[in-house]
Amino acid sequence: MKKAEEIDLLKYEREYGERYRHIAGIDEVGRGCLFGDVVAAAVILPQGLVIEGINDSKKLSAKKRDSLYDEIMEKALAVGVGQVNAAEIDRINIKQAARLAMKIALEQLIVKPDFLLVDAEKVDCDIPQLAVIKGDANSQSIAAASIVAKVTRDRLCEGEWESLYPDYGIAIHKGYATKLHREQLQLLGPTPMHRRSFLKNMEIEQLSLF
Repeated sequence: MKKAEEIDLLKYEREYGERYRHIAGIDEVGRGCLFGDVVAAAVILPQGLVIEGINDSKKLSAKKRDSLYDEIMEKALAVGVGQVNAAEIDRINIKQAARLAMKIALEQLIVKPDFLLVDAEKVDCDIPQLAVIKGDANSQSIAAASIVAKVTRDRLCEGEWESLYPDYGIAIHKGYATKLHREQLQLLGPTPMHRRSFLKNMEIEQLSLF
C-alpha cells in the first residue's frame, strides 16, 4: 500500500485534463450522522495548481482543514455547496440524499465543468464523470471538495445547529452516534433535525415516542 506522500494526487487531473478544461471534484460528508444535513461540495481548481498539504479531510486536523479551506476558496475557479436535510434523507434514503446533495453542489458552480471526479459515487447529470474509489485520498480535486464540505458542515454544527439545540452536544460530536449523543437522545428524545430512519434501530427507550 502506498504511503500518503507517494500518492500522485494529480494523476486523474492530468489524465483527463488533456481532454477537458474544467474538472470538478465532488465529495460529501455527514453520511453516517444521526443528526443534521448531509453536505456536499464541488470544486474546480485551475489546471496544474498544487495545494501543499491537501488530503482526505478526515486525515487532517481541524486547524489544517480551516487553513486549506481558505486557500481552496481563494484559488478555486468555482466552488459549490449542496445540502439535504434530515426529513429528505428519511424520505429518499441516505444514498440518494448524498447524490442529491452532490447534484445541488454541482448546480451551484459559477463555472460549468466538462468532467467530474466523484468520490465513489455517480452524480445524476449528463456531464462525463469518473467514480474514484477513496477519491478524497487519491485526487486533489476530490480532496478539496471533501475539505470544503467538512468545514462547511462542522461550522454549521458549531454555530447554527449548536445554537438551535444546545443540550445535545452537536458542536462536540458533529451529529455522529457518540456516547454523549446517545445519552442526550435517551434523556431528551430526538429533535426535528434528527434522522428518524437512523434512530429506528437504536436501543433508546425514549425514541419510541416520536
